[in-house]
Amino acid sequence: MSDSLERLYLAVIAAKDLDPATSRTAKLFQRGPSKMAKKLAEEAIEVVIDAVNGDGEAVVRESADLLYNLTVLWAAAGVRPEDVWREMERREDLLGIAEKLPKSSMKLPKAAATPSRRRIVALEGRAYRKRH
Repeated sequence: MSDSLERLYLAVIAAKDLDPATSRTAKLFQRGPSKMAKKLAEEAIEVVIDAVNGDGEAVVRESADLLYNLTVLWAAAGVRPEDVWREMERREDLLGIAEKLPKSSMKLPKAAATPSRRRIVALEGRAYRKRH
């Protein structure tokens, strides 16, 4: 999946300076971060509505739109996909892949990068060991 998002990110970067009359991406860049954020929020709401309604096919379609708009916002903010992957790996090292960092002001230590150590990946209530 990360390869697909990397390709999408590169395509977004390549399209940002195209003619806004013919490129949706260029049009979003022309309109700025607030319009990009609004489009991202709209897509997120559509995913939620479709999920609540039990429409899996629509969730898939809207999720693709959500990822596109997220990638556009990343590019505008100077965030690269590898920055996000690095943060996800840091969180996995601290809490496991299926957990989210707490919102409290508590500072968690930075995890040491040890690519050869074993990690526990929580998946549907069971733990699987994965080698990296």
